[in-house]
Amino acid sequence: MSARIRILLIDDHPVVRTGLRAVLEAESDLELVGEAESGMRAVSLAHRLRPDVVLTDLLLPDMDGVAVTQRVRAELPETRVVILTSMDEEDASVVRAVQAGAMGYVLKSANTAELVQAIRSAADGQVHLSARAAARLIQEMRSPKNEVALTDREREVLRGLAIGRTNKEIARSLDIALTTVKSHVRSILDKLGVDSRTQAALYAVRSQLLSPEELQAA
Repeated sequence: MSARIRILLIDDHPVVRTGLRAVLEAESDLELVGEAESGMRAVSLAHRLRPDVVLTDLLLPDMDGVAVTQRVRAELPETRVVILTSMDEEDASVVRAVQAGAMGYVLKSANTAELVQAIRSAADGQVHLSARAAARLIQEMRSPKNEVALTDREREVLRGLAIGRTNKEIARSLDIALTTVKSHVRSILDKLGVDSRTQAALYAVRSQLLSPEELQAA
């Protein structure tokens, strides 16, 4: 990732984009590389610009932010997504957005510092959810089961997910093929009963499936 975090902003309200642009441009480590007013335009721009982080509203005129998240995460796995919305964090959309792969969920009523931190966290591969949003998500996930049995290699891959590594980075650190990592990730999601890498990472932390020592980034 470049020294500056490259951001694509998606919101259908010009006034909102103007305000967010001012916030982002005030931070020396953030760079706004593009703006879009619709989901389809955003996906197209994301392919062309390859931003580090996509910052998107949930309510868009053509496709919602969850669909945008799904497309970006499926087609551009190196790009992280942060949801910025006025919808309540206990809304079901929180679960849908994180299941789709969003790394952060920030209310438009939040202060500037929280928004900026969410972007930085996402760029570093870290999940950023408010306590209420995280609690709602955990409620929707299956209850932790002590009998979850991961192989040693699956634990190593899960650790990589939990500390924010991409599949390529996990493959490199474990000296295994990328296809092998993808196979392990599918197996981990199935065993944990979750739908996304983000949920798997949260599960590992909240259920203490991995020890604090294992969760220390290398």
